[in-house]
Amino acid sequence: MMEISASQVKQLREMTGAGIMDCKKALKETGGDMDAAVSFLREKGLAAAQKKAGRTTADGLVYAYIHGEGKIGVLVEVNCETDFVAKTDDFRNFVKDVAMHIAAMNPAYISRDDVPAGVVEGERRIFRAQALESGKPEKVVDRIVDGKMEKFYKEVCLLEQPFVKDQDRTIEELTREAVARLGENITIRRFVRYKVGEGIEKKTEDFAAEVAAQM
Repeated sequence: MMEISASQVKQLREMTGAGIMDCKKALKETGGDMDAAVSFLREKGLAAAQKKAGRTTADGLVYAYIHGEGKIGVLVEVNCETDFVAKTDDFRNFVKDVAMHIAAMNPAYISRDDVPAGVVEGERRIFRAQALESGKPEKVVDRIVDGKMEKFYKEVCLLEQPFVKDQDRTIEELTREAVARLGENITIRRFVRYKVGEGIEKKTEDFAAEVAAQM
């Protein structure tokens, strides 16, 4: 078996945030291939997250993030199992990353389970009408609609969006990696995003037309 150097372990730790022994094992399992080792740890993170998924998360952090000189604000609550983990820099940095992502990408829901049935039905109806109108055969329409719905979920659901700072990972994968590193179940419970002027209809002034009308 090939020898794994300390510098390789250090590099993998910096890339993934995983523990020393986990990084060493991943590198040995993948023959020192750094990209494969990252994938190995992500898969392990998934397994760890699944094992911890049923555990109660009653602690955590409410974090406020302000972006763009006060133009966008986000409040997000992320839960973990203990106050000890909630106070760690690792957990707080994770929460901050989630808040920054929400500010940038403006998700509407946390997961696809949160999307109201009426919204899902409405989107499917629109996609079906578009497919039929474009002349697609009836037998493939359902498959087309399913594909468009998957894209819709990836656009509006926080957990399925590519992380704004690393498009190769989704927020769900980012969460699983945090679970693997911190050893506790972690859930993004709720968030709200504000943008200055959002929802207010602005009156557009046509100064030239106003002057012309007075002449």
